[in-house]
Amino acid sequence: MQETFLHFIWQYQYFEKKDLITSSGTAINIVFPGHSNNDAGPDFSDAQITIGDIKWAGNVEIHVKSSFWYAHKHDKDKSYDNVVLHVVWDYDKPVFRTDGSEIPTLELKNRIDPQLLENSNRLVINSDPIPCSNQLTCIDDLVKLSMMDRVLMQRLERKALEVMEIFEHANNNWEECAYQLLCKNFGFKTNSQPFEQLAKSISINVLRKHSNSILQIEAFLFGQAGFLDKINSDYQQELEYEYRFLSHKYKLETKKINKELWKFARLRPANFPTIRLAQLSAIIKRTTNLFTSLIELRNYKEVEKLLKVNLSTYWHNHYQFGEKSENKVATIGKSSIENIVINTVAPLLVAYGKSIDKQELVDKAISLLESTPPEKNNITRKWDILGENATSAFDSQAQIELFNNHCKKKRCLQCAVGLQILKPNFMEVK
Repeated sequence: MQETFLHFIWQYQYFEKKDLITSSGTAINIVFPGHSNNDAGPDFSDAQITIGDIKWAGNVEIHVKSSFWYAHKHDKDKSYDNVVLHVVWDYDKPVFRTDGSEIPTLELKNRIDPQLLENSNRLVINSDPIPCSNQLTCIDDLVKLSMMDRVLMQRLERKALEVMEIFEHANNNWEECAYQLLCKNFGFKTNSQPFEQLAKSISINVLRKHSNSILQIEAFLFGQAGFLDKINSDYQQELEYEYRFLSHKYKLETKKINKELWKFARLRPANFPTIRLAQLSAIIKRTTNLFTSLIELRNYKEVEKLLKVNLSTYWHNHYQFGEKSENKVATIGKSSIENIVINTVAPLLVAYGKSIDKQELVDKAISLLESTPPEKNNITRKWDILGENATSAFDSQAQIELFNNHCKKKRCLQCAVGLQILKPNFMEVK
């Protein structure tokens, strides 16, 4: 028995209410079960319950066993003194408030339809990656869509909070925040840490002062990244000469990061950090205001246009310093652009929109995801097998969030799909 199941039962009142009595035999009438509380304190607030001849207004606490009241130390917590009813699966001992008064207890063990319990257990113990996979075709499309909308917004809002943390560390400067966020995500999973450190080691304001010269922007970035310590080519020597002067001028030497942090192993050449740095340099040179450029993007095509930059001549046929490629270096790829939309542009729009209370920017972020092709990964493929094919990044992001934070954790009772399956008389697909 899980406590979350009892929360579900109490919230929707899915139990036999005839002749309800407390553990001491006093009649109970539930006028209103209360509002579910996700914060600290009792599980349900503002309940209205008649016990005997007295109508009570207060909180309701849920436990599997009544003795858990003591295990959770509620008997010593005054914030639980306003509990008017203790709802449990199994009543094994009486419970008391801090003033010594006994709290009425309702036991549900013999009042719940066994089929409801069986449905719940089937979801919880199901070994399938997506517990409701056998019942998914029976779920109303409206229910699935509403859940996808909900988890997508949760994901966007969580990412927006991360953006606000960057904003605060960037002295509340949106241009600096956009630059640091883009750098972090330009490293993707493999090199996000060194890219993040690089952005913090040299301000966008410094780079802007030299935005008329791609050579100097590359000198700044490759020098701070540690790629100019060992010279393997004439171009590298040229960058190193520029970097020596610039780093001394702006006192950057102590902020330079360790070259060993950069990872090349198991990466395709197009994803080498050297190529990413060259691409980032070209983007910085092209945009006079990075933050404005990013929040003004309206769809995937515009993001693609912004990111598909022409690299400086050296990087047309080099993936690393001193190693010439027989093939021309490709521009930034489709999956990389999708990644920037998902992890940079959309969260930045949501964070900024919420900070200035402008809902249209949040709506714009959603529209941008809807115009972006869906991701293809291990999680989205699990949904594909079930016939739930993503048609945009909006869908794939929602699928990833739903899988990671509900399916994987068996949080079916916090999912609209799981709740529909658990409703009485739901017809399971065998």
